[in-house]
Amino acid sequence: MRFMMLMIPLGYESAPPDVQLDPERVAAMMRYNEALKDAGVLITLEGLHPPSMGARVSFAGGKPVVTDGPFAEAKEVLGGYWMIEVASREEAIAWARQCPASDNEIIEIRQVQEMTDFSEEVQQAAAGFAELPHAGRA
Repeated sequence: MRFMMLMIPLGYESAPPDVQLDPERVAAMMRYNEALKDAGVLITLEGLHPPSMGARVSFAGGKPVVTDGPFAEAKEVLGGYWMIEVASREEAIAWARQCPASDNEIIEIRQVQEMTDFSEEVQQAAAGFAELPHAGRA
């Protein structure tokens, strides 16, 4: 089973574009990332720039409208993610519990949908999608 572990750093929604990282915290996180890799469960991981550098595209009225960050209505935003492949939800939670996160960080764990999770009708509607790179692995 694949799970995405989403890092939610509280307060990141108002971080400036040039936010500076603490080298000691980065080193601790790199040790954690290495443990995921060494265990053979890590698929990929990435950190994300703050929302002040982002954009949102909304489709009110069916037309795309672009809003540059930061976003006034943001309460919690993603700071990064890990994609892991483990045997169970419990194993994903166990890995998240080992993260050297600080007091102001939350990790949300979400199982990735596989095509086999859906009805035959939905699988037929999405036929061909599984052949795309990194899409719909079963």
